[in-house]
Amino acid sequence: MKQKNILFPLIIVLVSMFCGCSDDNDSNDDHTTIDRKEYFTLWNNCDALSALKEYVEDVTNQNSKNFIKQEDRIATFDMDGTFVGELYPTYFEYNLLEYRALNDAAYKDLAPADVKEAAQEIRDFVRQGTALPAHFDMKHAQAAAKAYAGMTIAEFDSYVKSYAKNNANGFKGMTYSQSFYLPMLQVFDYLKDNGFTCYVVSGSDRFICRALVDEIGIEPNRVIGMDVKLTSTNQGDAEGVNYTMASEENLVRTDELIIKNLKTNKVLQITQEIGKVPVLSFGNSGGDCAMHNYCLSNTYRSAAFMLIADDDVRDHANRDKALSLGEDWRKAGYHVISMKDDFRTIYGDGVEKVDFTFDTK
Repeated sequence: MKQKNILFPLIIVLVSMFCGCSDDNDSNDDHTTIDRKEYFTLWNNCDALSALKEYVEDVTNQNSKNFIKQEDRIATFDMDGTFVGELYPTYFEYNLLEYRALNDAAYKDLAPADVKEAAQEIRDFVRQGTALPAHFDMKHAQAAAKAYAGMTIAEFDSYVKSYAKNNANGFKGMTYSQSFYLPMLQVFDYLKDNGFTCYVVSGSDRFICRALVDEIGIEPNRVIGMDVKLTSTNQGDAEGVNYTMASEENLVRTDELIIKNLKTNKVLQITQEIGKVPVLSFGNSGGDCAMHNYCLSNTYRSAAFMLIADDDVRDHANRDKALSLGEDWRKAGYHVISMKDDFRTIYGDGVEKVDFTFDTK
């Protein structure tokens, strides 16, 4: 039965004008007027929110010694577990690979052995709690590169969006495409209105990220993620420098992994693609620490925020682990956002945490 999209209207309201400067700002003279509308209706009063608002008001005040020019107000956001649900029961891109290799009737019998192996390891982790092998992030990345090789960019985008329409496992009343942390979308709205340009910097595949965040209006050129090499339809083995693509050709994914965008690779990609050091950074795991530390190295006043998944009532979470990580993040100089204490809602009204269910086929 087709599920009613109960969150889409709220998402549209929250991010109808997603973060980033535009030519229709009041002026280009760095004069900033903070709209006093209530941005944070889905938040409780908390230290992290107070810190964010104090920071933004300070660095957008032309009379402050910490004033930051609008063109330098760069904010970077991790995706999974930072503003998109992660624990249902694991990363979206892991769930997608498991489906692709083990359930997709059009592909599963064609999947290479190593792709099936990685997908089975995800399934065993999710269903039985079997630990993933060491460095599985890279094993998954290599397997994912192979699993979608040969798809055009448009075909892959459609494939991701089609899978995302499925009900999010472990929840009632929400699809994967709706699984945004709504309080964090209000952060985007607030930053946009204060002249910040926001980028998604994720370890997940860049084109998966683009497909998911298209739902909330994030421009594709503000998404950085894991990358595979692309080719054109008739290019064959020719190097791009020796081949001229024709107008009727399409771009196609290959099985060649370029980069897994985690840890210091996030910093390298930010430098390559943005060319400026962020002044704000948002994440949720150790894979984001390098990005945070890079941000905090800025000569401008800067700040980093870590979200912890400590709400085991409204979400699937390991509360003890999250609280321990929260202490580590505070010691590292990051502000900590508690999903349990700081969010009035996570996914919106009508969404309920339930037990995971699994297809036994």
